[in-house]
Amino acid sequence: TGSSAAASALTQDQVSAGLKEALEVGVDKAIGYLGKDGGFLNDAEVKIPLPSMLQQLETGLRAMGKGDLADEFVATMNHAAEQAVPETAGIFGDAIGKMTMDDARAILDGPDDAASQYFRENSGEQLAAAILPVVEQATEKTGVTSAYKQLVAGSGVLGNFMDSSSLDIDRYVTDKALDGLFVKLAQEEKLIRQNPVARSTDLLKQVFGSGQ
Repeated sequence: TGSSAAASALTQDQVSAGLKEALEVGVDKAIGYLGKDGGFLNDAEVKIPLPSMLQQLETGLRAMGKGDLADEFVATMNHAAEQAVPETAGIFGDAIGKMTMDDARAILDGPDDAASQYFRENSGEQLAAAILPVVEQATEKTGVTSAYKQLVAGSGVLGNFMDSSSLDIDRYVTDKALDGLFVKLAQEEKLIRQNPVARSTDLLKQVFGSGQ
């Protein structure tokens, strides 16, 4: 690959440092993008939808002209995710710091989302554990639980056909928040690999350059 060819003339320390620098840049950008107001809600690619078990309920609500209840519930879930995502920065930082030379080389030689896959496999549980308490606080602060109760109550008899006790809203928001974060991280990783303009330092240009 172009990255491998460019990196072959560098020392292992330079390759490792360059990759870690790239990942820090990508993580910061992904978190910054999603952590702002509307970061999830206004991006169709990562917007958190109603849980699948509520989608039939949503159809009924919209048929009754009560679609605003579903919209409000979706909005509150997405705002909770936006508040929680910044809490992942420290976990990513620790994971980057612990990467070995072999990890760095494997990521550099891997596909465009190799680093994102590495984070998901090695830090996924830690990331979920870190943001779940924040999600729990955020869902309360943004009114997720209240919006959910209003949604079910507003559906009238339709709500009687749904087992609401089986829905863990906080866990659902946590999982979807991480899914969205990995989507954006993979995009940032691909950008640095493929777009010279995205390589913001000399070391990144050396490690990820391909003769452009």
